[in-house]
Amino acid sequence: MKDFIQYIVKNLVSNPDSVKVECFEGERGMIIEIRVHKEDVGKVVGKRGSTINAIRTISMMVCARLGRKVRVELVEEPQPQAEEVQPVDA
Repeated sequence: MKDFIQYIVKNLVSNPDSVKVECFEGERGMIIEIRVHKEDVGKVVGKRGSTINAIRTISMMVCARLGRKVRVELVEEPQPQAEEVQPVDA
């Protein structure tokens, strides 16, 4: 499943080298986390979420045939915070 999702996402984005797909086994089923370059998030989400919903639907159909449940998440990397500059007394 991981390779399948990775193949789909890599063909959607401009930076395929930055695509990371991780699978975790949970108590209620499988969790798939997709990480992409911040410029490619919009391409993976699509208009009104249509692309990510299609990926979720395909994943759920495949896992349902195997008798499993799956949850697909698009994880955004946290943006580095700008450090606050303290005024210097002159």
